[in-house]
Amino acid sequence: MERSVMFKGLMVALCLGVLLSLPSFSGTAQAAQTKFVTVGTGGMTGVYYPVGGAICRLVNKGSKDHGVQCNVQATGASVFNVNAIRSGDLAMGIVQSDVQYYAYNGVEQEQFVKAGPDKNLRALFLLQSEAFTLVARDDAAIQKFTDLAGKRMNIGDPGSGNRSTTELLMKEYGWDDSIFKLATDLKPAEMAAALCDNKIDAYVYVVAHPNGSTKEAATTCSSHIVPVSGLEVDKFVEKYPFYPKTVIPGGMYRGTDEDVETFGPRATLLTSADLSDEVAYAVTKAVFTNLEEFKRLHPALGGLTAQNMMENNSVPYHPGAIKYFKEAGLMQ
Repeated sequence: MERSVMFKGLMVALCLGVLLSLPSFSGTAQAAQTKFVTVGTGGMTGVYYPVGGAICRLVNKGSKDHGVQCNVQATGASVFNVNAIRSGDLAMGIVQSDVQYYAYNGVEQEQFVKAGPDKNLRALFLLQSEAFTLVARDDAAIQKFTDLAGKRMNIGDPGSGNRSTTELLMKEYGWDDSIFKLATDLKPAEMAAALCDNKIDAYVYVVAHPNGSTKEAATTCSSHIVPVSGLEVDKFVEKYPFYPKTVIPGGMYRGTDEDVETFGPRATLLTSADLSDEVAYAVTKAVFTNLEEFKRLHPALGGLTAQNMMENNSVPYHPGAIKYFKEAGLMQ
């Protein structure tokens, strides 16, 4: 009799346990429906990281409606992000428009040539302009790009957007590394210090403004931003339309009071055709419908408009993004 009572009690306890656990199972099922995406950015001190955070902030703001949760990951920036998207390690990443063009077509950079064209890459929308920024010491007598001949020049670390863009422009002038007295391959974090320590005369940084490296150079030593314009640049931009002309505003940095003409790629939120249409649509809509808030989240985003976020793209758009553009009347 006692065993029977104990057995009945055990069964009641088990049943209660199952019933009490049902909300937990329901919660797990609900969580399984949530779609998690990671945006690859760049170094935590650069522009890509906070811009990625701004994108995720707006996506997560509406996650109850669309079921997408977004987080950012600090990475090695454009080239790393393209490769991670290709391998499936990242759902999305911020990438220079020139780098994604090379990866999509399998050209220019050696690793993309070896890997072959990646026709699976897709863009969601474009972000800030990234100016080809030539910073020079005041005492180096550099007022235009051709003044770099015979100088100590940092052309960028191998595989970087700085290096590839600089080398492409050099070809337009018929130059190679021998044109310089010294050609270094410093990383962005090392450039301003090298300039101000008089180890180099100038460096190029393909970057959005304002940024810390240019500010460091401007405040630490006498330096200025050099215009990059003229006939050769006009031909270059015509040949490579994903490098549109842009202007670095005067007064942003000490030593550069007037607007500076140059060119540069656009940062792009890149993904692949493997991303679901629903997620691509949700991310695109979250940013475009909150565009004014988005622009306030970082100074580099201030000049964006719905229209220019669709200009100078260098790979096909994702169908999910196209769906939103058509709904919003931005695309036929």
